[in-house]
This record gives sequence, structure tokens and C-alpha cells, in this order.
Amino acid sequence: MPSSFRIVRSLLSRLEDERTGAILPRDFHVEIPPARVAEARAEAAARGGEVTTEYPLVAGMRPAQEDLVELLLASTWRPALAITGAAGLPALEDAGNVLRPKTSVKLSLRLPPTADAEHVLRRLKEILESDPPYGARVTFTPNPASGGWNAPPLSEWLRASVQRASAAFFGKPAMYTGIGGTIPFMKMLGERYPRAEFVITGVLGPGANAHGPNEFLHLPTGARVTACVAHVLADHYEARR
Repeated sequence: MPSSFRIVRSLLSRLEDERTGAILPRDFHVEIPPARVAEARAEAAARGGEVTTEYPLVAGMRPAQEDLVELLLASTWRPALAITGAAGLPALEDAGNVLRPKTSVKLSLRLPPTADAEHVLRRLKEILESDPPYGARVTFTPNPASGGWNAPPLSEWLRASVQRASAAFFGKPAMYTGIGGTIPFMKMLGERYPRAEFVITGVLGPGANAHGPNEFLHLPTGARVTACVAHVLADHYEARR
């Protein structure tokens, strides 16, 4: 008899190439805007090896991609799957040589920011539940889907203002990057005010470890970011006079 774990493994192979991590259904992917690709190239050139060294890999482990630009795009503009929980598996000291009646896993599927999350959710249920291996009973129970957000292009005055502020207070040009997580409030604001431009700031700084137990603010970075915001606000006032 096939084990329930083998069935789960077979179902996951419908979603992900286990050798590369690539998500297989093509309608889970989107066309990456050329401007975002150019920004990833600029970030990779500026940061170099720091793109990978910021992650604490064990000795001998390497990233999934060698190309730094592809690493940045994979973390923001390509779908990715993670298994964040499992049930039905006993603790190692309790595990016996028996077949278990069921295995459950919790999936976290990160989508590109412009993907239709509701469509993906429907397709995910179809992919996992249709034609189950060995005629087994497979049930997919979704959590609410949450779409991402892609900021609209900056106008010329705002882009120039941000660059001047960065040069003045950080001594370097401003870089643009995506984050593999979303802020639902920004998506709601973008839909409500489609012509608005956004400058979303943070004061993480070196070693800030956001959302970790030892999260902290790097005060020199916070002061510089505050000065940058003041600079942009002053330019906005002048541009609207």
C-alpha cells in the first residue's frame, strides 16, 4: 500500500520542481516589468556578494541560483513554495514501522505582486484534488488569498528628489528593490488612489533583524531616512507651488 507521505510528495511535484524550486503551473507566473529587471541588475551590481552572505547558510551550502540578478528576481517576481507545517507525523521517538492513515501539510505559496491570487487559489485546489494518486482522498482547505502590490512608476521630479536625498544623506544613489511579502494596506490604497505615488520608508538599517526577537532600530540610519523624507517633502512643496 502507498504511504500517505508518498501521496503528499507526489502532489507537491505537481506544483514544484524539487530539483530547482521552480513552480510548474505557468499561470502562477507573470511577465516581469523591464523596469524591475533593470532595478534588480542595479541592486546586484551595488551589493555584490552581500545578496547571499546576509543569509546564515551552513558551511558548504550554496544558494539556489548563482546569478545574483536571478536570485533577486526569484525572491520577488517568481512564485515560490514553502512547507510551513505538517501533521500526522509522530515524533521520532514514537515512530514505528507502520503505515499512517493520513498526512497533512501546510503550504505557503508566495506569488508575484501582479498575479491574480484568487485565480491561483482556485487552480491550486484543482491541481491538488483532481485525479489523486492511487484514488486516495485528497482535500485542500485554503486560507484567504492575499494579492501583492507593485508600486506605480515614479514621476521624474520624485525620482530626482529621491536620488538627491540619498546622495545628500547617504552619499550613494538610491536603489529600488522588492520584498517577498506584502503589505495589504498598500494594495488597498493603490486601488483607491490609482494616480497616487508612494514613497514607503523604513528604518531597519544594519543588523536590524526585522520581526525577530532581537529586532532593533539602527539610530544613525533612522536619522538619515528621516532627513531623506524631509527632503522629499520639501521638494514636493516646491513642485506644487
